[in-house]
Amino acid sequence: MKLVTSVQMRALEQRAVETGVTLDTLMENAGLAVAQEAWLALGVLEGRRILVLTGAGNNGGDALVAARHLADWDAEVTVYAPMGRAGADPRLAPVLERGVSYIGKDQDDDRGQLTALLHDTELIIDGLLGIGRNRGIEGALAETLSRLRARQEDARPPQVIAIDLPTGIDADSGHADPLAVRADMTVTLGLAKPGLYALPGSKYTGRIEVVDIGIPRAIQQDLPLELLATPWVRERLPARPIDANKGTFGKVLLVAGSRQYVGAARLSAEACYRAGAGLVAVACGTAVQAALAPALPEATYVLLGDTNALNDEGADRVIDVLPSCDVLLIGPGLSQEPGVREAVTRVLASAPENIRACVVDADALNALAAADGWAARMGRPGVLTPHPGEIARLLGTSVEAVQADRLNVAMHASVKWGQVVVLKGAHTVVAAPDGRAAISPHANPLLAIGGTGDVLAGAIAGFVAQGAEPFEAAACAVYANGVAADEMSDEFGDRGMLASELARALPSAIRIIREGKRASGATPFAGLSGLVGMAGGGGIDAG
Repeated sequence: MKLVTSVQMRALEQRAVETGVTLDTLMENAGLAVAQEAWLALGVLEGRRILVLTGAGNNGGDALVAARHLADWDAEVTVYAPMGRAGADPRLAPVLERGVSYIGKDQDDDRGQLTALLHDTELIIDGLLGIGRNRGIEGALAETLSRLRARQEDARPPQVIAIDLPTGIDADSGHADPLAVRADMTVTLGLAKPGLYALPGSKYTGRIEVVDIGIPRAIQQDLPLELLATPWVRERLPARPIDANKGTFGKVLLVAGSRQYVGAARLSAEACYRAGAGLVAVACGTAVQAALAPALPEATYVLLGDTNALNDEGADRVIDVLPSCDVLLIGPGLSQEPGVREAVTRVLASAPENIRACVVDADALNALAAADGWAARMGRPGVLTPHPGEIARLLGTSVEAVQADRLNVAMHASVKWGQVVVLKGAHTVVAAPDGRAAISPHANPLLAIGGTGDVLAGAIAGFVAQGAEPFEAAACAVYANGVAADEMSDEFGDRGMLASELARALPSAIRIIREGKRASGATPFAGLSGLVGMAGGGGIDAG
């Protein structure tokens, strides 16, 4: 499902006008859609009390159209406009003609009427600020939101429907003002906005409904941002022909593990297989191999000698083997022992043309962060899978700066390095150097446990081995991890899943994506239909 930034949305609206769709039509369609959602929320409208909070801009215009329809359908509507509306407002006049109560700027100085309305209403429509927010939340607007927030703390607060996005949420980054509206539903117009799927914004949205307002689909096709959804991922999963053999599905060389971190190698190797790779060879020391072999008999091994971690001699051995492999996955559990940094950079610089992609994770990312000019020396296309701390080190910035603008940080890093970047965390971001980006809808606290990043890296490598191009392989793996965790929620709730259990759940998650059903034949959870109507939430996705 396409996502659109605030700048892109305004450009789309202008292009729609150029094709013959008027702004009046877009606004009328938007307001009608909001009114219909309000009707569905209440069930019966006659005599139901609805408070429409209206801003001074286009978002407020949408709210006034909704108010007009709701009044026509016999609801008791009051319009409250703390910032006022322009004189001779073409949206306000039809509302007033219907006898709807209107309280404008300077008509409620002590907010006493607002307080009474908030306690007497059954449904509130938030049309105060939209994507065109160009003002701070202060003055009458701040006072209005403060009283709304206080009402929402009551035992039985009214329902809140936000138009396009809750007031106080940034459309692009998901940044939330301290007074941001907490909605039960967000009716987002035309296309969803990235800020609805980024923390903290996603905690304020409630259920998200994307409604068509008349923007021609033909002018939406080239948008580079995607919200990952089942149909998109299903089309990009690697094919599994019945006449295949293990060579058909590729060979992954996994350079991973050390005496301290044996489990990371096992998790990544298993995830490669669970995602569908035909062969997985683990390059590791003899102590790691001795621990791994009983737990994962399917793997083969490239022995690097009696060493605790990858070193210069081990790098030589890995470089010798690379021509017989299809994908290199390097980093899980390598440690930061002396020599690892130099060995990692040598291996990555030496990847031959037969390597479809180098998946770089964990300690390999730490090695790159300490190596100047590493991006120019990458031998093959890469998929980098940093968590916020790792990408902050690679970019020389802070975790706080990364988390404040995750989408743009990931896209900037991808272009700067010429590599696919998977920025892990709640609503994981996948960015490609050509400007494409995808956001995961999943934010599940089950994934907030060590090892889930190793599973993700293995799944990415497994999909690349089967022929998926790096960006699509990464996006499919991110989504499959999220689906697997959501499925596991039925058993575990919000805690207690192990990363090894996530790896074992990958085939079932892939089947759900491919076939639209669980192995048992039960109907999958609601998020699989394209994620219209999916609630926001918190948590950590993929380590």
